[in-house]
Amino acid sequence: MADDEDHGVPGQVRVAAVIIGLEALALLAAAGVLVAKTAGEHADSVGRALFGAALAVFGAIVLALCARGLLHCRPAARTPVVLLQLLALPVGYSLGFQAGRIGYGGPMIVAALAVLYLLFTPPARAALDRDI
Repeated sequence: MADDEDHGVPGQVRVAAVIIGLEALALLAAAGVLVAKTAGEHADSVGRALFGAALAVFGAIVLALCARGLLHCRPAARTPVVLLQLLALPVGYSLGFQAGRIGYGGPMIVAALAVLYLLFTPPARAALDRDI
């Protein structure tokens, strides 16, 4: 009696959803740090800093909803996940190599590549492909 058979969600999709959930938590943490730094220091532009934090919270919500959709094997959840992971690759490269912050960019690149790989494995494709 395997858990995957009970719910019809392949392990690859579950692992991808966990990684996406961790990305959402990281965005929430980044938003919290941004708000804390804005409150504790004199920010150049408080409005811009708070808008950045709001965007991070919005991104975390979107990622959390996508992870939930994957856990329910909803095919419509795969497209935004793939798009967001493809967008994370150049951001991670820019942070890691151009800005010299490999501690931030490296995990972004690894997570994005892992999710993309996991969502295109044969079991994940079989579970998430749409019937035409």
